[in-house]
Amino acid sequence: MKTWKKIAIGAGGAVLVAAIAGIAVYQSHKNVVTVQTGKAQRMDLVSVVSASGEIKPKTFVNIGANAFGKITRLYVKEGDRVKRGQMLVQLENVQSAADMDAMQASLDAARTDAAAAEAGLNTSMADLNRAKSDLERSDMDWSRAQGLYKDALVAKSEYDMQKANHQTAVAGLAQAQARVAQAKAQKDSADRRIEQANANLVHATDVLKKTTYEAPFDGVITNLPVREGETVVIGIQNAPGSTLMTLADLSVITAEVKVDETDIVNVQMGQPVQVSIDAIPKKTFKAIVTQIGDNAIVRSTGVSTSQQA
Repeated sequence: MKTWKKIAIGAGGAVLVAAIAGIAVYQSHKNVVTVQTGKAQRMDLVSVVSASGEIKPKTFVNIGANAFGKITRLYVKEGDRVKRGQMLVQLENVQSAADMDAMQASLDAARTDAAAAEAGLNTSMADLNRAKSDLERSDMDWSRAQGLYKDALVAKSEYDMQKANHQTAVAGLAQAQARVAQAKAQKDSADRRIEQANANLVHATDVLKKTTYEAPFDGVITNLPVREGETVVIGIQNAPGSTLMTLADLSVITAEVKVDETDIVNVQMGQPVQVSIDAIPKKTFKAIVTQIGDNAIVRSTGVSTSQQA
């Protein structure tokens, strides 16, 4: 046998023996349990509650459409910081502005009518006072004529004339009183028309105001799903209206998580919390528990329950 063949056979045998030895060692360690050791010491047991949820600002608002119309002007874009009272959106307001002007004109006309009615009432009151004076003078003349006629000191024609004058004065007073009552009614009606016109003006002003939108607080525009020229609608019954934008105050951020009802007993107000965000991996944020919901989440269904303990 040649030398190289002997060397090859020897090398193959060595490899086979090494493989058998490796398999034997692996099988001997396969079911071995690793034991960890440590020094016994006194420590506090900590219960950790884990839950998932959403990161959102503590204060935010979805600004929805309060009127039907086309967006004529957008004063902001997504990501802009705005101040309270800053103009955000302008809707088409030609018709609502015209309605407000018409209501203002109606209110002015009603006030003019009320002024005229008040002047008429004052005139009627003056006529009433004059009628009362005429009646008092006529009463004295009539009483005097009755006495003189009884004593046969005046002619029958004079007596009849004083009687007619007295009746005319009585009728004049009644007529003046009727005119006063009519003038008061006209004045009251004019006042009611002022109230009606003022209410219509308030309504028209409110409709016009709903075509402009201002920032309710300082914050950042975090969502802007609409564009200039789009038509927005208000919500009716179960149909939601158009959302113009979302304004959020990013100074305080909260994590709203759903904790199982079996774990919520271990959560207390003011406890420290560690929050990790998927969008910011390898970073943990420190927080505290600021609010605990009244309803628990059932583990099997994930639905909120109103059961009481």
